[in-house]
Amino acid sequence: MVVYVALVSLAQGISQSTLNRVAGAVQKQVLRDFGPIWGIEATVDSYPRLQDVPLGAWPIIILEDIGDQALGFHVDRHGQPYALVKHAAGWPQTVSHEALEMLADPFGNRVVAAESVKPGQGRVRYLVEVCDPSEDADYGYTVNGVLVSDFYTPHFFDPVKNPAVRYSFTGAITAPRTVLRGGYLSWLDPVSQHMWQQVWFGARKQFRDLGPVDAKARALRGEVDRQTQREEIIKGVPAAKLKHSVASGKSIERSSAAWAKALQKEIEKLPQR
Repeated sequence: MVVYVALVSLAQGISQSTLNRVAGAVQKQVLRDFGPIWGIEATVDSYPRLQDVPLGAWPIIILEDIGDQALGFHVDRHGQPYALVKHAAGWPQTVSHEALEMLADPFGNRVVAAESVKPGQGRVRYLVEVCDPSEDADYGYTVNGVLVSDFYTPHFFDPVKNPAVRYSFTGAITAPRTVLRGGYLSWLDPVSQHMWQQVWFGARKQFRDLGPVDAKARALRGEVDRQTQREEIIKGVPAAKLKHSVASGKSIERSSAAWAKALQKEIEKLPQR
């Protein structure tokens, strides 16, 4: 079945043209990069209003300001997925991040069993969050001049490292269950029934015990998102990290404008009735 993702902005200062461009880049990422690796078919389209989104589509909604605890993945009262993105510097990468994670785990409860990265903990259930371990903008890449998120492959949970295997799309992750600077990994420990994380938000990696899962929680990923403060998603990506994608975007805009101008001239030469 084809999944339909809808991108909508309720924030100030995002033109429909910009929204279309971001949706097009994420659509290309899904079709060319993500879909073949994860076996998923999906479309990503932009809409000017929330009420224009077709019934059955999974919306990603950009808001001007969101409480820190409301960022990321959610399910509505009928259990259907949606995501909220804050309008901050680098928001297109966050849109990519949320779209890919929504496609890999629509209902926020998909887990994979593997050995814990925490010594002595044994076998645990990792939450499938395909962008989190390498979510920092340093590991993203550009599609049509738009910065999008790196993501791990299904081999990420392999038991041992294989130099012939690709662990993330960009190759930034070089071994199974590896967290890069600015990223994190979440899992459920079946012994303690607590959610755990390995995070690298400061000078070094740390383990975090998030405590028992709320019995009323409808999605593990929603609970984890609410307890994980992601600096760049809340405050925006620093300008230095966006420098390459901005330059790439301007170069593509120049090329596109030149192509459009040439095509317009061709159209004007067509005989008129």
